[in-house]
Amino acid sequence: MDTIICDELLEEVFHRLPPPSSSSPTTTDVSLVSKRWLRLHRSSQSTLSLHLSPSTCPPTSLSSFLSHFPYLSSLSLTTTPSLPADDAVSPFSDTLLLSAASSCPKLIHLRLSPSPVSFFPLLSLSTSCPRLASLSISLSKPLSFHWLLFFPLLKTLTVVVSPSLAAEYERAASKAKCFDAELKLQTLVLSGIRCGDCGFDWLWRSCKKLKKLQLHSCEGIGDDTSVSSFVNCLKCLQEVELRSCRPMVNDVLSKLAENCASLSSLVVYDGGSREGLLHFITHSRCDLRKLDLRLPLDLENNHLLAVAENFVSLSSLRLQSCCLVTGEGLKTIGLAMSNELEELALINCDVVEREPGLLTTLGQSLRNLRKLDLSYNEMLVDKEFISMLVSCNCLRELKVRGCRGLTNASVVSMFKSCKQLESVDIRDCRGIEAEAVELFVLNCVGLRQIHVDESKLSDVTRSWASKKFVEVVV
Repeated sequence: MDTIICDELLEEVFHRLPPPSSSSPTTTDVSLVSKRWLRLHRSSQSTLSLHLSPSTCPPTSLSSFLSHFPYLSSLSLTTTPSLPADDAVSPFSDTLLLSAASSCPKLIHLRLSPSPVSFFPLLSLSTSCPRLASLSISLSKPLSFHWLLFFPLLKTLTVVVSPSLAAEYERAASKAKCFDAELKLQTLVLSGIRCGDCGFDWLWRSCKKLKKLQLHSCEGIGDDTSVSSFVNCLKCLQEVELRSCRPMVNDVLSKLAENCASLSSLVVYDGGSREGLLHFITHSRCDLRKLDLRLPLDLENNHLLAVAENFVSLSSLRLQSCCLVTGEGLKTIGLAMSNELEELALINCDVVEREPGLLTTLGQSLRNLRKLDLSYNEMLVDKEFISMLVSCNCLRELKVRGCRGLTNASVVSMFKSCKQLESVDIRDCRGIEAEAVELFVLNCVGLRQIHVDESKLSDVTRSWASKKFVEVVV
C-alpha cells in the first residue's frame, strides 16, 4: 500500500491532518510510520517550533536538521537562558540566527527568544531570507535600528529590549548619522523601553506607515529626541496596545488624542491614568470601534459615561477586573449603543454580582450582541445569566469560563435561547455536569467549537462532536 500512494498525494494528506497536539483520539504521528513518510512529512511542513540549549544543539546539528524542511515559512526558536546575565548578546543566539538564515531561505516569519542577537547575523538574515515579513527578536543596548533598511518586505517587528551598559556609553555608542527613511513596517511591538533609552528617534521618524503599535512593560518612549519624534508614527495608527506601561500611559494617550484620527482599537492593561484616559476619551477625534481595558483601580463610571457620549460607533467593549465601575455606567453604555455594540466582555467584574438585574437590562438593550464573555464571575448564578440569554438571540460566541455558580440549567438555556451559537467556553464551571455537555452538543445546531473540561467529555459527546464536525478544546 505504501508504494502505491505517490509522494504528492501523501503530502496533500499530511497537509489536511490535524496537528499531533490535537485532542482528536484518532490523531497519529505519521512521521513514525516509515523513513519515507518522515521525509515527506517534513517536506510538507511550513511551520516549526523548537526549544534549544547550547549543550544539546551544536550549530551543525541545527543546520542539518532544518535542511529537512525545505518549505519552512514560519520558524520559532526558544533558547534556554545561559548561566551569565541574559542581558548581553548571546553567541548561541547569533549562531542559531545564522543557521536559520542559511537553512531556511523561504522564511516569512521568524521568532528567536529570549537571548539578544547582534547586528552581523541580522545582516546575514536579510540576505539569505529576502521574503521575511515578520521578525521577533531581543536586542541589547546600545540600540540601533538602521539594520531594518536591509529588510524591504518586513511588515511586523517585535523587539524585547534587554538592559545593559552604562547610560554614558550607551549614548555615545548609539549615535549614528541621522537620515530620513521610510520603513514598510505596519506592526511594531516593543517591550522593556526605559526612560532615556537612546536609538528610538530614528525608528519613530521612519515608521510613517505604522498601523499597529504595542508597548509592553515600558517606562518611556526613549530619550528627549525620541519623545519629540514619536508623533511621526501616529498619523496612520489604527490599533494601540499598552500593557504595564503606567509611567508613560498619560503621555501616549495625550499624543494619540492630539495626533491620531484613524485609531479604531485601544487596549490598556495593568497600569493606566484616570486623567489621561478621560482626556483621551473626551478629546479624541477618532472613531473608536474597540475598547479593551483591564484597570482595576483606574476605571470609573465617568469614563464609561464619556465613552457612551463620544464613541457612539463602538462595536466592542471589553472590561476586565474593573472594580470601581457600577451598573449606572454600563446601563448608559447599553442605551447609547443598543444597535452598535456587538461584543461585550465583563471578565471578573464584581459589578455583575453586586447589582442584581444588571445583566437582564444589558441583554434587553444590546439586541445585536454577537460575542459575550462573562468569564471568572464566580458568583454568577443561573437566574441572572438565563434572564440575559433570553434576549441575546444573535449570540455566536459565548464564554463563561470559571463561572462556578452556573449549573446544567444555564447550559439548557444556551441552546434554547441562542440558536446561532458557534463557539462556547464552559471550562472550569463546577456546577455543569457531563450530561449537560452531552445534551448541548446534541442540540446546538450551529456549534463549531466547544471548550470544556476533559472530565466532562463522555464517549457519546465525543461521538456526536465528531459526526457534527465540532472542534473540542480541553
